[in-house]
Amino acid sequence: MKKITEAKWYKHLSTINHHKWEVGKNCFRCGLYRQGILHDLSKYSWTEFSVGAKYFQGNRSPNDAEREATGVTTSWLHHKGRNKHHLEYWIDYDLKNGGMTGMKMPDNYIVEMFCDRVAASKIYKKEAYTDATALEYFRKGKSKVMLHPYSRKRLEKLLTLLAEEGEDAAFGYARRYMKAYRKYKRKKRRKNCRMAET
Repeated sequence: MKKITEAKWYKHLSTINHHKWEVGKNCFRCGLYRQGILHDLSKYSWTEFSVGAKYFQGNRSPNDAEREATGVTTSWLHHKGRNKHHLEYWIDYDLKNGGMTGMKMPDNYIVEMFCDRVAASKIYKKEAYTDATALEYFRKGKSKVMLHPYSRKRLEKLLTLLAEEGEDAAFGYARRYMKAYRKYKRKKRRKNCRMAET
């Protein structure tokens, strides 16, 4: 009988716990406390967890393995529809040009996406991780073409800062960015309240 620690479900649970912890730390560094705590809770649902445990490999996302085996990943379809830090959550119909396109993401989810990508890069790359890993992965990825130009520019700025100046510079910038974003949102809410009162 296998030891529990050798079971795929246990390894998958350990990986998602580790990932959630790393993203949470990153989010806290940016001042995104609520998002850091709530990040990726859907991974613990049976829909996502059972698939992740079945296709767990340890060096890449189980979603890729499920996609290769079945042609679709039910776990990913469930996950992206519930987690706003994924660009795929923001894909919608393009009424102007037809087809599908990426909508502009709110800045707090762009920063959470940055935190998520950094954590995932560290977990999957292990000792091979460098501060440039997440930027390299982003530039090679096909999904970046679906990002709204604003979202792509903001994410790439954060990833480039990380690659060129390191974590302290990138997370320091992200924290200042979120502070300015919250101030802007408060100002906008006050303006909307005043308009509603008139």
